[in-house]
Amino acid sequence: MSYLQALQCTACLATFDAGERHGVCPTCGKVLFARYDLPALRKAMTPDDLRDRPWDMWRYRELLPVRHQSNMVTLGEGMTPLLDIGRWVSAALGFDRGRVRIKDEGKNPTGSFKARGMASAISRAKELDIREVALPSAGNAGSAAAAYAAAAGIRVHIAVPRDVPPLNLAEMRIHGADVLLVDGLIDDAGRILHERATERGWFELATLKEPYRQEGKKTLGFELAEQGGWGVDCLPDVIVFPTGGGTGIVGMWKAFEELGALGWIGPKRPKMVVVQAAGCAPLVRAFEQGVDHADRWESAVTIAAGLRVPSAIGDYLVLQAVRASGGTALAVSDDHMRAGQLEMAREIGLYTGPEGAATWAALKALRQREFLNGDEDLVLFATGTGVKYDSPLQM
Repeated sequence: MSYLQALQCTACLATFDAGERHGVCPTCGKVLFARYDLPALRKAMTPDDLRDRPWDMWRYRELLPVRHQSNMVTLGEGMTPLLDIGRWVSAALGFDRGRVRIKDEGKNPTGSFKARGMASAISRAKELDIREVALPSAGNAGSAAAAYAAAAGIRVHIAVPRDVPPLNLAEMRIHGADVLLVDGLIDDAGRILHERATERGWFELATLKEPYRQEGKKTLGFELAEQGGWGVDCLPDVIVFPTGGGTGIVGMWKAFEELGALGWIGPKRPKMVVVQAAGCAPLVRAFEQGVDHADRWESAVTIAAGLRVPSAIGDYLVLQAVRASGGTALAVSDDHMRAGQLEMAREIGLYTGPEGAATWAALKALRQREFLNGDEDLVLFATGTGVKYDSPLQM
């Protein structure tokens, strides 16, 4: 089923047995990637072999880390729609020669793209006979973890900021998660949960602190390639992605590397654009300063829970992808996110969360800065449904 071969550190390049439990690299403490036998897979199959498979993320099972189908935990995640919104954007922003689409991740189970990562990570935990997992969350990751852990029969412990969106909290609790409310931000929750996990032997599923959540997220990149028809010109020119912990950008960049090695796509890579909140933009600041790691953002404040991530272990991977692609990073205000939510809902019929609306606001800023000239093929990511939040009309 899977061509999973080993785990490799993204920093020191040490390799480890994928059959053993690992979090971060035991040598240097950096992010581990799952590596696959791509030469063997290239000989074994082509994209044509996907034609008759179920329309979900597990259609790419050879490039996912679950070795035995019986361990696969799924709620129907993946293969979300790619909505063409070019007419409105053309009229509003002058993209008369280009193409703009939105990847609507709110159609996933539990209403966000976090379902992809948790489907992969929880499935792999089940395969490694892990019975209790733990993670900090700003909201949607906790919702997804609770749902997939329930489906797998795994106990999950989640630490969240006390002001987590109420619907996320309700989802976690109704799925039976053990939820700890923390005074502070997600990294404060992470420190507290890490102490408890170490004491009690829970396996940690924090963002990029284990090898498998990004494997689910990379299916975003696989889907863009398949929805583009595979081949040399299947990928968009620009991807605009709302970024907190960074697994979306990291996962897609890994997907493009793997697909390129398989010969399923050409050498073209999209420009990767990171969008953060003006009240919490550590990656934007690091990008502008030309450094490889992002210092913690103090006193982070934003309405977008998924963007209120003051520090990220995978900062260097996100920044590498942005720079290697010729992309950029920018921050948008909460007011612009609110305005974006209203415009997207009223003009194109999509009610997305403030994170997705941040990409809409960024589109205008990128055009004004002349990073975009109006003839590109762009994909914006709406990473979660707006119904998880209070309406922008009530804020």
